[in-house]
Amino acid sequence: MADVTTFAQAAEAHLDDVYGYLAWFTGDRAAAEDLAAETFERALRLWHRFDPARGSARTWLCQLARTVALDHFRSERRRTRREQLAAVAERIDVPLAEGLSPELERALRSLTAGEREVVALRVLLELDAGTAARVLGISATNCTTRLNRALRKLEEAMHVAA
Repeated sequence: MADVTTFAQAAEAHLDDVYGYLAWFTGDRAAAEDLAAETFERALRLWHRFDPARGSARTWLCQLARTVALDHFRSERRRTRREQLAAVAERIDVPLAEGLSPELERALRSLTAGEREVVALRVLLELDAGTAARVLGISATNCTTRLNRALRKLEEAMHVAA
């Protein structure tokens, strides 16, 4: 992707990538829309901190998206505890992506959020191990190991479904 010089260019170029990453990470398309909006709002405020010498705008935005999603998960945990819910609220089951078979959809949902996250970064966004590792805050080796485990689990879930 060509270098971006303005926030508007970065937002336009990478909106779909950030949304896709968040949809896979959260497993909830509606939440992903909200989190993507929050990510770009935060990115606009922090754009002066973006340093293209340290990485691409896409990677920087995905790192922000990850932080926003983790903040969201922490906030949700606190809210749940505060309200002392006896049961988890029923979530509307919407597809993770268009065109997936029901078997693949079930297999993807069987992955943890962390497993979906690494699959989204490496497979959906086609980031290399080093770039995905920077987004996740782990080593490239650890990123590759996580991807291999997630793909093996996904393959096993697909064989069970068949």
